Amino acid sequence: MTTRLSFLLKFYATLVLTFVVAKFVFFLHNGWVSPTDTFQVIAHGLALDLNVAAYASAPLWLAMLFGLFVKENRCESLLRLLYRVYTSVIALTVILVFIVDTILYEKWGFKLDAVCLSYLDNPSGVTDSLNTGFVVVALVVFLLLVGGYARLLWTLYPQKEALLRSSSMRQRSFFGTVLLLVGGLLFLAVRGGVGTSTANVGMVYFSSNQYLNHSAVNPIFSFFYSLFKEKDYSRQALYFSPEEADKIFETLGYNTESRILPTDSLLTVRRPNVLLILMEGCGGRVVGCTEGTKGVTTHLDRLAEEGVFFSRCYANSFRTDRGTICAFSGYPAFPDASVMKMPAKSRVLPSIAGSLKAEGYNTAFYYGGDKNFTNMNSYLLATGYDLVMGDADFPEKLRGTHKWGITDHLMFAELLKEIDRTPTDKPWFKTILTLSSHEPWEVPHEQLDDPVLNAFAYLDKSIGNFIAEFRRRPEWNNTLIVILPDHGVSWPVDINEFDTRKYHIPMIWTGGAVKQPRRVEAICNQTDLPATLLGQLGIGHERFRFSRDVLSQTYTNPCAFHAWPEGYTLIDSTGVTTYELAIRGASNTTPDPTGIRLNKAKAFMQKIYRDLEHLK
Repeated sequence: MTTRLSFLLKFYATLVLTFVVAKFVFFLHNGWVSPTDTFQVIAHGLALDLNVAAYASAPLWLAMLFGLFVKENRCESLLRLLYRVYTSVIALTVILVFIVDTILYEKWGFKLDAVCLSYLDNPSGVTDSLNTGFVVVALVVFLLLVGGYARLLWTLYPQKEALLRSSSMRQRSFFGTVLLLVGGLLFLAVRGGVGTSTANVGMVYFSSNQYLNHSAVNPIFSFFYSLFKEKDYSRQALYFSPEEADKIFETLGYNTESRILPTDSLLTVRRPNVLLILMEGCGGRVVGCTEGTKGVTTHLDRLAEEGVFFSRCYANSFRTDRGTICAFSGYPAFPDASVMKMPAKSRVLPSIAGSLKAEGYNTAFYYGGDKNFTNMNSYLLATGYDLVMGDADFPEKLRGTHKWGITDHLMFAELLKEIDRTPTDKPWFKTILTLSSHEPWEVPHEQLDDPVLNAFAYLDKSIGNFIAEFRRRPEWNNTLIVILPDHGVSWPVDINEFDTRKYHIPMIWTGGAVKQPRRVEAICNQTDLPATLLGQLGIGHERFRFSRDVLSQTYTNPCAFHAWPEGYTLIDSTGVTTYELAIRGASNTTPDPTGIRLNKAKAFMQKIYRDLEHLK
């Protein structure tokens, strides 16, 4: 009996110790902290470590409980085999989750959760940024780690005493009582203690430094917790009664009207050609004109001065698939949902392409990468693009010039060819999505020592050269060019989603169709592009329920929203409020004594979740 209890204790302790050691590996890869902070991370994170270890130990506890009713030990060999299979699965899960979490955190800035599964339909999106040799070595190391850890767990199994061993009634009664007590402790660990709140990610948060909070979170818990969360979107973010939520939402001033004064007309022609350049991850501190580093994006900075510059524009989300929906369809981003990956919903969204196509425009989309990534091709074709071209649709000699496909300056050269061959009997709407300003930051350009800044300098130069070449063409005088990113970028490394500078993005309107330079200082979002653009063209935008015409007299309450898996932020003229889902409360908040800004943020999120549920 003592051996069996010792086995269960050693199994449980081994898992907990593994989780503690994994935190040091996490620090090793993502950055060390002080000894005091390290101790705090381990101490606060212990609650979730104990939780996950309890879940993993529960089947063994059940097997021992079942053993109380086994009179003869006839299944020990089978049990030993099942134990090895079970612990092999545990070893695979533990090693895989901790490695992926440690690596992805550097890129995403938040703990591993179920969001990552939505990107597995295009695994090349991960492997394309890695060379073959690295993949082979990494796979071998991974298998060795899994095998070694599984073997460690195997050695814990009792060698001299059967796990299900027959014994006297008295011994079984005593052992059963002890097992029930142990089961009670496991239950408390699974529940997260004796308090009113059950185990959740927020229970280990302890600092205003989000890196420390994230370091404390057990990624296995974070992943499975998010995986099994309620996905009935009508029941998400239920902060108020429907009537009260609608009432608060109305104060945000969302409407689908455009009332443009003559002085607010930006264009010289009513039906210009429109070129939309959606830049990969460009914004924040890397762009000079958005409070960033000078000397990196010199062409964008110059275009911002020469054209119409929306100086206080913010990205709605943190990923390309979400930001694309925001910019093209004026539909908001969600913490835990990518609408582009929901074909039944994304295909019914309005879009700039669909609205312009209805007005007689030719529509086309160009991307140097895989156009099927994250259901992009389906969404684009369903919402109004006549032509969608990805890397496979361009000459073979261009493919592979970047880890993600065709590098940017070559794609802009192809775009010029496409413009030259487009009929001039009716206006056109073209969109290009860049890709080079992305990990692994490898570009055919050497200007700056910092690889991240160098990649953005390359993107900037590619756009600048394209603009210079396009100016020589007759189409220039009748073309509006809109430039904005799909999302922000984490540069420098201390910038994360809790810092509004990360998703402060440039939106620039340029081209020969722009009347004169102008700086628009109203706070706005990517989602406001469709209504603002269509408003300038005199085209109705009633279907864009969450897009506002920033230049209209009806734009009376400027504000911006940003969402990512850990929460969402509202920015308005009174300040900033971030709502963290883990702690179910506000943080990073400028003074909001009456809580009005917080209520607006919550009402907005409740409203769009309800809209998503009924979107079909």
